[in-house]
Amino acid sequence: MIKQILSKLPRKSSKSDTLASAGSDSNNNTNLGSSIQCSNGLNVVRRMSSAVFPSMVAAGAEAVEPHLSFKDVPNTEKQKLFVSKLNLCCVVYHFNEPDKDQSEKDSKRQALIELVDFVASGSAKFSEAAIAATCKMCAVNLFRDFPPKYRSNSTGGETEDEEPMFDPAWSHLQVVYDLLLRFVSYSSLDVKVAKKYVDHSFILRLLELFDSEDPRERDCLKTILHRIYGKFMVHRPFVRKAVSNIIYRFVFETERHNGIAELLEIFGSVISGFALPLKEEHKMFLSRALIPLHKPKSVGIYHQQLTYCVVQFIEKDPKLASVVIKGLLKYWPVTNSQKELMFLSELEEILEMTSTVEFQKIMVPLFRRVGCCLNSSHFQVAERAHFLWNNEHVFNHITQNRQVIMPLVFPALERNTRNHWNQAVLNLTLNVRKMFCEMDEELVLACQSKLEEEDSKSSMAAEKRRLTWERLETAASFQPVGGGGGNISFLVNPATCSVTC
Repeated sequence: MIKQILSKLPRKSSKSDTLASAGSDSNNNTNLGSSIQCSNGLNVVRRMSSAVFPSMVAAGAEAVEPHLSFKDVPNTEKQKLFVSKLNLCCVVYHFNEPDKDQSEKDSKRQALIELVDFVASGSAKFSEAAIAATCKMCAVNLFRDFPPKYRSNSTGGETEDEEPMFDPAWSHLQVVYDLLLRFVSYSSLDVKVAKKYVDHSFILRLLELFDSEDPRERDCLKTILHRIYGKFMVHRPFVRKAVSNIIYRFVFETERHNGIAELLEIFGSVISGFALPLKEEHKMFLSRALIPLHKPKSVGIYHQQLTYCVVQFIEKDPKLASVVIKGLLKYWPVTNSQKELMFLSELEEILEMTSTVEFQKIMVPLFRRVGCCLNSSHFQVAERAHFLWNNEHVFNHITQNRQVIMPLVFPALERNTRNHWNQAVLNLTLNVRKMFCEMDEELVLACQSKLEEEDSKSSMAAEKRRLTWERLETAASFQPVGGGGGNISFLVNPATCSVTC
């Protein structure tokens, strides 16, 4: 009788095997990126796939039904529920059609919020299985290919006139980023175990996301990458190299990237933590990555962060000031006035930190360029160049080296007093000239005498060229030109068009 009763009861082994195979199929469909509606008839306890959590299966652990709340399970089961919910959230839904799978999307978002709250409470224990599940869930949800950029401007990145583009899936992405941030910031996280999953491949895919059009996503990535750089010390050289490669491609190939400002903001704090003396690798990063970033047309988008990074390097090693200024002169804009204004502002900030020895290395080419800026027909550029004399540190440099600098800029000042169209620039020029007179009146007179002599020589040379052209035109008008066998000759009238020499 007892055997007959037992034979009618369902066997646990067959049911467990059926659910395990269903879970395996669900994981395979997740890898294909398809949206899966979870069945409500799942048992409370089911065995997880060994492909996802090998350590759990090896230990014979069982996961709790993921739709349960953390409040509804005992403390001993919460870690299993945590892993089950992570696995459940590996299902990715598409937001191109807002009304499709709305209930499933809401359920997933609620599960993600529960995961974040559980980690924030400090109750989570990141075993190797939990670390693997967390990294897998973040990778499945975050790592994706962006559509081609259809921005109208060819410089790449967002400009001040363009409105940012927001990702429709942000309601899910935001919570996943929050969980990833809490994961990498978790105080009891075992870095030695975590680095097996937060590896070079994971970091590379994370860096690719910096090209997102959504500024909210880039802001989250900025914080997460900074925490990874601080916590996973073994990955620091790789992160620096990977970011350098992004900058190289941006500067020398595409000039299109949305996240340069955020990457530079991270490196601003990274550079401030460099040990002294600076390694050769760090100096190479300055000369090969940061200085060439002045070249692209879109430098205005990230110029503030770039200037901060450059200043951090000079604070670490003041000898790098001359290297940076030479780089600025190399990439100095000629036709872009707004870019020229940014360069002048950065130049003033660097000169405030420049020692006399380093200043003397670059003062000749530097003030030749400043002289051109003083004569700029764009009044804002000319004004900004004159304002350099209002900086006490720069003025001291000029005073100490006036024998070299004054002859370089005095002709530009004199040309402004004669024919600059803007009255404000003319007033600034007179003020600078007055400073020079108070500084060294004899040198001013010598420069003025030399300028008058050069102007006289230039006028004589111009008159000489004019007379030469007149003689050539007169000679050409009476020169016989032979035709055929030389039997026919005629006069050639001088050309009526004017020739500019």
